[in-house]
Amino acid sequence: MILKHCVLLLLLASCPLLSFMKTLSDRTNGDTQVKVTGISESDGKVLHRFKRGWMWNHFFLLEEYTGSDYQYVGKLHSDQDRGDGSVKYVLFGDGAGSLFLIDENSGDIHATKRLDREEKAYYTLRAQAVNKRTGRPLEPESEFVIKIHDINDNEPKFTKKNYETSVPEMSDVGTFVVQVTATDADDASYGNSAKLVYSILQGQPYFSVEPATGIIRTALPNMNRENKEKYQVVIQAKDMAGQMGGLSGTATVNITLTDVNDNPPRFIQSIYQLSTSESADIGSSIGRIKANDADVGKNADIQYSIIGGDGMDVFNIVTDRATGEGVITIKKHLDFENKRMYTLKVEAANTHLDHRFLHLGPFKDTATVRITVQDVDEPPVFSRPSYFIEIHEDNNSGSIMGAVTAWDPDAANNPVRYSVDRHTDMDRIFNIDSTNGSISILKHLDRETLPWHNISVIATEISNPKQTSRVPVFIKVLDVNDNAPEFAMFYETFVCENVKAGQLIQTISAVDTDEPLAGHKFFFILNTMNPNFTINDNEDNTASILTKRGGFSRHETNTYLLSVVISDNDYPIQSSTSTLTIRVCACDSRGNMQSCNAEPLIFPAGLSTGALIAILLCIIILLIIVVLFAALRRQKKKEPLIISKEDVRDNIVSYNDEGGGEEDTQAFDIGTLRNPKVMDANKLRRDIIPEMLFPFRRTSPLKDNADVRDFINHRLEENDTDPAAPPYDSLATYAYEGNGSLAESLSSVESTATDGDQDYDYLSNWGPQFKKIADMYIGKDIYKDY
Repeated sequence: MILKHCVLLLLLASCPLLSFMKTLSDRTNGDTQVKVTGISESDGKVLHRFKRGWMWNHFFLLEEYTGSDYQYVGKLHSDQDRGDGSVKYVLFGDGAGSLFLIDENSGDIHATKRLDREEKAYYTLRAQAVNKRTGRPLEPESEFVIKIHDINDNEPKFTKKNYETSVPEMSDVGTFVVQVTATDADDASYGNSAKLVYSILQGQPYFSVEPATGIIRTALPNMNRENKEKYQVVIQAKDMAGQMGGLSGTATVNITLTDVNDNPPRFIQSIYQLSTSESADIGSSIGRIKANDADVGKNADIQYSIIGGDGMDVFNIVTDRATGEGVITIKKHLDFENKRMYTLKVEAANTHLDHRFLHLGPFKDTATVRITVQDVDEPPVFSRPSYFIEIHEDNNSGSIMGAVTAWDPDAANNPVRYSVDRHTDMDRIFNIDSTNGSISILKHLDRETLPWHNISVIATEISNPKQTSRVPVFIKVLDVNDNAPEFAMFYETFVCENVKAGQLIQTISAVDTDEPLAGHKFFFILNTMNPNFTINDNEDNTASILTKRGGFSRHETNTYLLSVVISDNDYPIQSSTSTLTIRVCACDSRGNMQSCNAEPLIFPAGLSTGALIAILLCIIILLIIVVLFAALRRQKKKEPLIISKEDVRDNIVSYNDEGGGEEDTQAFDIGTLRNPKVMDANKLRRDIIPEMLFPFRRTSPLKDNADVRDFINHRLEENDTDPAAPPYDSLATYAYEGNGSLAESLSSVESTATDGDQDYDYLSNWGPQFKKIADMYIGKDIYKDY
């Protein structure tokens, strides 16, 4: 049997809710084996008696315990416990050993710290009774639950601390605004700890809240946004069903009244006075008017219109959506002299109406606008916007071809002076009378050169020269038949030598720069009778040139000139004579031109074409030879004094003569400077011709051990005292090889010429510098002896 007895004790001395709870169930968890006396053992049967034990399901523990000792939870007891101290109680599961402790001897369970139901509502544990001595379980584990008993220790909390919402103005009472929601962490299934009641702390009498749902509704009719737009409502949520001692929380609801079209537009004044200049341009603004509307947004949109007055066709009004104003503009030109005052009746009406509030209307208003036209000094006005004048090109200079008219539109009617804008008449072809505006020509007009002239005429007030106007004048030059027709193009005409009489050789046409109204009609005739050719007028402004005979010859006459007279049919008749050049050409049987040049000259018999070509070639070759010979004589190459650019040891002397060429070996001997031993003392310089020849003997080079400095000084002195030296500075290069070595030459070039062995014992006398070479050569001879 698992557990026979269980006692649950809940001592709630500090809590007004004092309860003693125990839950038992009639579950059979095991059986007990009992031996019954009085039954013979011979039966061999053991009787089993099934006994019903008790098992608990839950323990209840009060949360937020504030006592100083551990809080008692309950007691566990097994029917195997005989009170002899051999039974040990063991606890397993959530918080066992730390949060919950069990007395292993008595089975009492205690909680070690204060528990919070909102953190964990129940704990599941397992208990077992074991033998202290053997550690063997006396019965199977049994599971039980410790539930945390809730107390009201959490205040309600709203899902938002601040709510933002809106409701249309003028809403009916009870219109839904918003619903607020609060929650309580306490146990809603036990008592009233989590039962909430909503109430309004601030916001009466405009709004109300439903206690059970937290729905906020309007409580006052006809709330006007124009009077007050924003409201702040404070809502409280209280637990314990709103009873005394319950906890509470609050939230703030900011409510904005949205606009509806419940206000019509109104002009701030009934009459508006505006003025404008009579010179104002069409479409320009002359003033603004505005009607006020207490609404906002689209509910305040206003459309302006002119509904009456004597200026409906002169003025217009448009709505400026950005400012809500009505802008009055000009539709037609104003004239102070004709009308000086206009009156308009203007209406301002809402464009978006709300039918619920039409009884508050009408949603429009009217006002009167008076517009005064101001006089200005206007420029002269022409009778036409432009003038068109025609004149024949044969009119003489000074002829009047037309006139323009302008006047001052002001009441003063000041006189006007006319002039031609010379920027449009650079050639000064036209002139205008400054008083009456008549236009005349100053130069001859030529339609073929310029058929149109476009000029501007300026009208200026005499009393105020700043007031000017201009008008365009288009002048068309009419045609007069003053140009004769001529060939339409240049014709290259030829006739074949084998042509027959009456054959067509050319068709000609004509052009005329004149433009008669009836069109061109040209007539073609020959200027004089011609025995070779004739002309046929085709009567379509073309003519045909025909041959009158056959058998033309290039050798006799290769070119013919044919004079053609071309006339028009306009008045006065104009004609011109043009010459047609006709060449005689050789043609094939089909009449195709082959050659129009004369045959080459025929040379005497016996001289063939090949011979002529050979003669010409010979002449050309001779001319080439002569040209080459002349070119070679002009371009003789001059030998430079210095052959190598790097060798500058010789004197650099410039002469204006060509010299003797390569065979002139007497002019300069460079070998003398290179080796003084070969210098000829009696040899004189031949590069220049001295005025006088002085006997001069070159001294031999320094002997013995003269150093380089002495050698150079000696040579310098020789050059300074040489009477044949040039009178200008020159570059002298001296090459001094020295007196030679004590060992003379060590070259082995001629060593093969000697038959005997060389004796190198003298090398040992040259000093320590030659010790190494002496050892090499002397040692070599020693080895040879062996």
